[in-house]
Amino acid sequence: MSDPSVYAEVSILQQLGKTQKMLTDKLDEYNNAKSKLKSLTDYINIAELEDDVALIGDIDNELSTLERSIRSLYLKTLLNGEYDNNNAIIKIHSGAGGTESCDWVEMLYRMYQNFANKYGFKLKLYDTLDGDGAGYKSVTFSISGEYAYGYLKGEMGVHRLVRISPFDANKRRHTSFASVEVMPEIENNINIVINPEDIRVDTYRSSGAGGQHVNTTDSAIRITHLPTNIVVTCQNERSQIQNKETAMRMLVSKLTQLQIQENMEKANRLKGEAKKIEWGSQIRSYVFCPYTLVKDLRTDYETSDIESVMSGEIMNFVEQYLIYIR
Repeated sequence: MSDPSVYAEVSILQQLGKTQKMLTDKLDEYNNAKSKLKSLTDYINIAELEDDVALIGDIDNELSTLERSIRSLYLKTLLNGEYDNNNAIIKIHSGAGGTESCDWVEMLYRMYQNFANKYGFKLKLYDTLDGDGAGYKSVTFSISGEYAYGYLKGEMGVHRLVRISPFDANKRRHTSFASVEVMPEIENNINIVINPEDIRVDTYRSSGAGGQHVNTTDSAIRITHLPTNIVVTCQNERSQIQNKETAMRMLVSKLTQLQIQENMEKANRLKGEAKKIEWGSQIRSYVFCPYTLVKDLRTDYETSDIESVMSGEIMNFVEQYLIYIR
């Protein structure tokens, strides 16, 4: 398929098919919820007529299930961005603070691992750069599944941690920072053209962690996009060819994210929007001491249940952000 026009037509048809499936799935969910609501209403009427107190527990359980279904459907109505149904590629970088920040990167990585497990997403690790003594200087991974990018796009920005340091013998309170990048995983984007002369490909020895991930050859790949100075790396695939293919998808995704950012900034300038879009700004604080609090600084949503958040329960933050930007 060397003809660019044919390639573009196939890509458009694939996107239309994907959009059609998304809309069909939403309609099916709506009809199922509507049917369950009618059945539950009939069930309540029967319980009242027969004065059957024993049915109350069953009705409560059905109501809870229906409430979760309606909430899920409501969230999906907010996910109407061009790439919201794509998989997400996430990169977490440590900020200033040495070992503390590297440990914070690992904590955030575990949080997203837990989120993926809790909500049925699949996580795949692409690349890590170990910290000095603990954690990671950076970690790159994908989260795949329905609306993965739509749910996680609001995680982009700086995450701040306040706690008593486990690495400080004097048990002093430390503040650490880590930045989170979130990009839609893009298979084909006809608007992104990467010229071979615009990239530099370097190979290096993988630093993968044990077992099947140990590479005895220089199979890890680093690609530098010279016009933008964007760098992507991949080392956890089974071969150099697979690492390069994954790295190229990551580069397309990163360039797409840059395009999304530029379009949003342009749209807000045209609308005269007073609210700035600061992709690298601090978005959330996690305080472990002297009290427990996780607070989103954009939506003002907060919770004191920090253990639940670090265990992957961030859907309330996701929902509040989607409402905030709608």
